[in-house]
Amino acid sequence: MTQKASSRERLLAAIDGEPGAPVPCCFMIFRALRQQCRDEYEFAQRQLDMGLDVRMELDDFPVRFSPEVAIREWVEAGLDDGPALLHRIYSTPAGELTAAVRQAEDWPYGARLPIFDDYVTPRAVKVPVTGPGDLEALRYLLVPPTDADIAAFRTEARARREFAQQHGLLLAAGWKSHRTVPGEDPGLIGANGGTGTVVDALMWLCGGTAPLLWAYDEPEFLAVLIGAVEEWNSARLEIHLEAGVDLVLRRAWYEGTDFWSPSLYRQFILPGLCREVALAHQYGARYGYIITTGMIHIAEALIESGIDVIVGVDPGEGKDTTLAAVQESLAGRVALWGGVSGPLSVEQGSADEVRRAVEEAIATLGPSGRFIVCPVDNVRADTARSWRNVKAFLETWQALAG
Repeated sequence: MTQKASSRERLLAAIDGEPGAPVPCCFMIFRALRQQCRDEYEFAQRQLDMGLDVRMELDDFPVRFSPEVAIREWVEAGLDDGPALLHRIYSTPAGELTAAVRQAEDWPYGARLPIFDDYVTPRAVKVPVTGPGDLEALRYLLVPPTDADIAAFRTEARARREFAQQHGLLLAAGWKSHRTVPGEDPGLIGANGGTGTVVDALMWLCGGTAPLLWAYDEPEFLAVLIGAVEEWNSARLEIHLEAGVDLVLRRAWYEGTDFWSPSLYRQFILPGLCREVALAHQYGARYGYIITTGMIHIAEALIESGIDVIVGVDPGEGKDTTLAAVQESLAGRVALWGGVSGPLSVEQGSADEVRRAVEEAIATLGPSGRFIVCPVDNVRADTARSWRNVKAFLETWQALAG
């Protein structure tokens, strides 16, 4: 590798463990910058101008329901001046699925209740899927993209692939939300969901407790339920792979041992993950697994799955994710992406603290030859402190590994 290597070459060298590869820097999420840009093209160019290694993301498909699904919504006043309750019913030929959440002050969707979103689960009063009797109705909500959606995706994918090739960018897909266009309703689905979500989607549909209880009480149902979500996800994933991406990403924030024991992970999650990784490799793509906490006790399973890179090594907010623990369990056996806390170091720390965090991350994980440094998992704050710390982050990285 030389200093003239492109972002794509640098990132693939780190993911693949090419001898002598430098440590790239590619931000997982960079909302503070993204919200200043009119589109993905400007966002990519602004990152290049900053000296970052850049990936160009393909937008996901919109999530569609079967035409046979009818939706009814209403708002119920809260008790004793408490938050209002938002209700939604999905009526399908196989029965109704019902959902309700408390409309807390920070609720971002007004009087709407989307199906897939991190805001939903902690505020849920009623979740759509509560047991085996809901499985057939759920299938009417998990349908493939339409022909029109696929055609629109392929048109935009060609344009982004050409831009990526022109600028030497890594082309990625799998977890970026669908870009809402005029006439579409963001309150129907939510900001999350779509391709790259299996267990995360399960938690949005069923809540954060029921799937874990079903693992013991109704394991056959849970296996079938996960299989239904996997089948829906894989059909979408294959279309992304056909677009010729370098990397697909799966959001696995809810797949770690903060939720699942290592044995339950192996029983219910690992088999499907192995199938997805094999599918990605069949198309010549690398497979990235976004998990920021609870990874150490499933390290061997993650290696067995064949994933190429773990995205989201967070030494500040993750559980059992100190750099030393990650280095001992995973470094050199799979590529690692992260190493610095975005909220704690970049958004709230001092410039000196950021410099020390970057130095420690590169010193600890860089020698493996399979490391990409970045703040985990986001830089959201558009503040003078945050931008000063981003500058310190990049200067330190460039001095050590650029």
